[in-house]
Amino acid sequence: MAKKTRDTLIPAAFAVLLTIVPSVLIQIKLIDTYTAQIITVAGVNAILAVSVNMITGITGQLSIGQAGFMAIGAYSCIFFKLNLGLPLLLAAVLAALLTSFAGFLIGFPTLKLTGDYLAIVTLGSGEIIRVILTNIKEVTGGANGRQFPNILSFAPGLSFFTVTLTLVVIVALLQNFLRSTFGRAILAVREDEIAANSSGISVFRYKMAGFVSAAFIAGLGGALYAMVIGFVKPDIASFTKSIDYLIFVVLGGMGSMTGAILAAYVLTYLQEFLRFLQDYRLLIYPLILIIVMLYRPQGLLGMKELSFVRLWDRVRMFAARVFRR
Repeated sequence: MAKKTRDTLIPAAFAVLLTIVPSVLIQIKLIDTYTAQIITVAGVNAILAVSVNMITGITGQLSIGQAGFMAIGAYSCIFFKLNLGLPLLLAAVLAALLTSFAGFLIGFPTLKLTGDYLAIVTLGSGEIIRVILTNIKEVTGGANGRQFPNILSFAPGLSFFTVTLTLVVIVALLQNFLRSTFGRAILAVREDEIAANSSGISVFRYKMAGFVSAAFIAGLGGALYAMVIGFVKPDIASFTKSIDYLIFVVLGGMGSMTGAILAAYVLTYLQEFLRFLQDYRLLIYPLILIIVMLYRPQGLLGMKELSFVRLWDRVRMFAARVFRR
């Protein structure tokens, strides 16, 4: 088998297994509804972590307002589905496109800033979005939120499958995007803006492309959140939510998509696992973050990506050694 074909088929096979097998186990009740809900929400968090990683880890700009884009995506999906009667898939895509347009409107004036100034402006934009959503009561339901009755919130197997399939497609597209000329230019901007600019790369253009792409992914994550949870409040645009998603990226590794996804699943499940500690679990969470920052400041994977091809090769080598004995 050709190496290129092999390197494509192995990740595809793993993706199919990770998407379909748990969905079937949930459907036949081998995975209970509570656990299914946790891993489905973890999948949504992973999508938001990829969104933050796109702007922070890959483009190299510190943004702490991604929860605002998630809220726009969630409420837009509800509006397109319930008020306009559009099909669910079309509503989700339009919600993501609307969110990317909001990202363009916010990014155009703010991406001329860098460092702490950009972080402060994105933080402010997230809070502005939350306040606006709270006050548009006719659309959002105000501070009490809005119900989104849909089949996904009552079908755990379908919810997991939809979220995981979306995550797999996003990762596959981003991996191919980063290997393209456009993606290499974005990475060049992250590494050294002055060198990139002197090489003829439009720094602002590529920053904007990364920011809008991140907003699109966050909007899609928000639409999935609305479908899976079935209830949305403006508080999902809060500052603390944005920090949660940033923590996933920092713990997983800045620039590593698989690291951010792994951290999102681990920390989401950890929050539920420690629920028996009640309020004391809020002490465990930052303690883990401090320990990781002290002993592994680059995050779990650093800037490396988990390779299913290398994993498969190691499993094969281990199996060959065992059977040889």
